[in-house]
Amino acid sequence: MAKAKTDGFTCTECGWTTAKWVGRCGECQTWGSVVEAGAPKLAQVATSVPLTKAVPIGDVPQGQADRRLTGIGELDRVLGGGLVPGVVVLLAGEPGVGKSTLLLEVAARWARGAADATTLYVTGEESAAQVRLRAGRTNALADNLYLAAENDLGTVLGHIEEVSPNLLVVDSVQTIGTAEADGSPGGVTQVREVTGALVRVAKRRGMAVVIVGHVTKDGSIAGPRMLEHLVDVVLAFEGDRHSGFRMVRATKNRFGPADEVGCFEMNDSGIVEVPDPTHIFTTRHAEPVPGTCVTVTMEGRRPLLAELQALVAPSPYQTSPRRTTHGLENSRVALVLAVLERKARLPLSQKDVYVSTIGGARVSDPTTDLAVAIAVASAAVDRNFPQRVVAMGEVGLAGDLRRVPGLERRVAEAARLGFELALVPSNSRDASQKLPRMHGLKVVEVASLAEALGVLDLRRGDS
Repeated sequence: MAKAKTDGFTCTECGWTTAKWVGRCGECQTWGSVVEAGAPKLAQVATSVPLTKAVPIGDVPQGQADRRLTGIGELDRVLGGGLVPGVVVLLAGEPGVGKSTLLLEVAARWARGAADATTLYVTGEESAAQVRLRAGRTNALADNLYLAAENDLGTVLGHIEEVSPNLLVVDSVQTIGTAEADGSPGGVTQVREVTGALVRVAKRRGMAVVIVGHVTKDGSIAGPRMLEHLVDVVLAFEGDRHSGFRMVRATKNRFGPADEVGCFEMNDSGIVEVPDPTHIFTTRHAEPVPGTCVTVTMEGRRPLLAELQALVAPSPYQTSPRRTTHGLENSRVALVLAVLERKARLPLSQKDVYVSTIGGARVSDPTTDLAVAIAVASAAVDRNFPQRVVAMGEVGLAGDLRRVPGLERRVAEAARLGFELALVPSNSRDASQKLPRMHGLKVVEVASLAEALGVLDLRRGDS
């Protein structure tokens, strides 16, 4: 018997087509996303009577979308002011970074927030007793916080109908499965169906849902790319396991800014918010120390101070001196060292240079180039500067300094923290005229790297 002719196969993730079925997409390399292209044409789809009539957008009640605060200020900042009813949030992060600890705290504070606030915490990775033990340690117990250890989607939906929560936390989506979909829990098809079901029930009941997602070894969210399109908000929970500092970054937000960050710190009693993380990335010295300089980076729209330290020492390997960095990009540090050697006449070609950040910070902002150059130059000549200096500016290959985006917020943050001198590129005259009078900070504009080193008397190298 002849086989029925098909129109080929299509990847549900990227749209790649092929004449025969394959287990892995040849374009986006996603497993299990290639299906038969047998979707009905638009002309063949029958019309149906809508259950609710379309209304003018001005007649839609605005009060149905009023936000409710989670009780954690840093998380509310990232969300844009709290959780909107019916919102679906995907929180992804590496194992052990503190996702479950943070969401258990959110669930408890939400349950304590109002008399009608009810939270359902569904865990598929731990038993109820294990979650209860952690809740007792972090003081995350509340009367209206309900806990269920389930792995079946139908049972989870039954708990939702029984408890009627305002907030649902699912930890994690990769552990929930349904018999209605092919594959095992955590697979592409299962994750898509489970997330789609949770989105539908969230919109129907006006219930906020927070879903925990795993990440792959390269840091991307595990599962199909469609998962990020289904949800309303995507948050990335970042942090180094050797450091207590944690950062929540919004990569997608339909109800707020998508470039905000929230700062947290992990300690023995759980996770606490850090409204002012300056003390984590800077140190206070009794006397000025050579080889240090402070800069202001921008994480989203938030200015954060970062202290850079440098050490320049004679190299035992004259032909190949060491260039070691921590928390900075090697290529950018190498560029700054080359400009210092060529344009500022600092003898660094036969010296070992070590550049590091403080507190485990990872800095990728190119406006930190000037602070790196000042720290290296100060270490090379073994000379400090008496004033509290903050430096901002991207260094070009010609030794020039380029304009800094968001300079007014950066300088205002430095002035708020008591810095006395700020070195900025010379094309930032508007900020330099306004901010010193408001905060008492002296702003000096410099056009080149050599000029900036001249202001701090760091141009004479030790050969």
